[in-house]
Amino acid sequence: MANEYDLVILGGGTGGYVAAIKAAQYGQKVAIVEQGKLGGTCLHKGCIPSKALLRSAEVYAQAKEANEFGIQLEGIGFDFNKVQERKNRIIEQLHQGITALIKKGKIDVYEGKGRILGPSIFSPRPGTISVEMNDQSENQMLLPENIIIATGSSPRTLAGIEVDGDYIINSDHALELEELPKTIIIVGGGVIGVEWASLLADFGVEVTIVEYGDSILPQLDQDIRKEATKLLKKKGISIMTNFQLQSNDVTIQDNQVHARGSLNGQSTELVAEKMLMSVGRRANVDDIGLVNTEIEVADGFIQVNDRYQTKESHIYAIGDVIGGLQLAHVASHEGMLAVNHIVGKEIEQLNELTVATCIYSRPEIASVGLTEEKAIELGYSINVGKFPFQANGKALVHGEASGFIKVITNKDNRDLLGVHMIGPHVTDLISEAALAKYLDAADIEIQEMIHPHPTLSEVFGEAALATEGKAIHI
Repeated sequence: MANEYDLVILGGGTGGYVAAIKAAQYGQKVAIVEQGKLGGTCLHKGCIPSKALLRSAEVYAQAKEANEFGIQLEGIGFDFNKVQERKNRIIEQLHQGITALIKKGKIDVYEGKGRILGPSIFSPRPGTISVEMNDQSENQMLLPENIIIATGSSPRTLAGIEVDGDYIINSDHALELEELPKTIIIVGGGVIGVEWASLLADFGVEVTIVEYGDSILPQLDQDIRKEATKLLKKKGISIMTNFQLQSNDVTIQDNQVHARGSLNGQSTELVAEKMLMSVGRRANVDDIGLVNTEIEVADGFIQVNDRYQTKESHIYAIGDVIGGLQLAHVASHEGMLAVNHIVGKEIEQLNELTVATCIYSRPEIASVGLTEEKAIELGYSINVGKFPFQANGKALVHGEASGFIKVITNKDNRDLLGVHMIGPHVTDLISEAALAKYLDAADIEIQEMIHPHPTLSEVFGEAALATEGKAIHI
């Protein structure tokens, strides 16, 4: 006997549970199939735990600088067990909150592994879902009108390098460390690698980033990349770009990781207590029954149309599993758009150029819209304005005045093309820029908005003025 639903969602992460709540608000009968815990990777193995650790590292680093504020502290140290305990308390509090929201929405949760079955006695089309329950009870059969696949992603590794969870680890393992290593090699200079490098360096770990490309954070604006590299090196992080690492060059000897690679054509060996693999994430598409459907997978990601429908029109997919911007807030938005389409609402296609991206290193980095390089490549005639935090009163008061904001506008009509920030609390400041981009604002509107003083947000207005060479405080 199959349990019937209007919508069944495979995956209870940020995309999945938000979609479930949205559907329940429309009066849909909804179920979530989740093999782990509600909240998924973001809550349990990604966004929240890593930011909790980053905050503890930031507080520790700031405490060591307390004398600059006239505060005398003695014997500054940290208890990593308590750091981890705080992280776990935050996760549990948020998990309980999500569980309460799911209960409020009368959403059924099946704790187990869900697989999509082909046409059967229950349905003439693919879509019956068999759930292998975690408690090893009898498999549950779910019969939905529609399905959303929101199974997320998992850390990648390089071919031939075995992630053993001890010497060679990924971000999942790093979150559960019982003690910090003295030295670590981080393979990959993307967002996750840079966040971990910043966190560990603030805790006093000797960090080396090795990056295959010619720059860390290659997706960012060139000025931001240069500033990030400079400020991370200032923290004592060693950054090696154009580093060619081969799988057979990584060995464990004398309880240490030995990594031999080619750096600018010369053989180089690095030795550390641990190696963190941070080379991107792969979609969780294995063993969820896609072979029983006409759903297409390309480059490891499920293919969807602009309404998030797969080749099977009643089966949708959202979040990391479809590629694109692999961000929690994007997955949530895609989930709501998919649900809106399911219930017959008109939807506005997501525009990635209006989506803010954030990196929670110290200093923080955030951006929205086109980089300067991309704007030029697309043929725009541009104006560029930059304003440093060093000229901002609030930044000086906080003792965090490194970095700047960069505003790129269309010279022809003054429309905002992109905003890029590096410095204090820019992951919060970016929302104003994202709203301006979403509303297709012009630089004049940002210039004429009265930003309160003293605030960090003043740099946005100043940078907008700087696009015309009219900044006030530089």
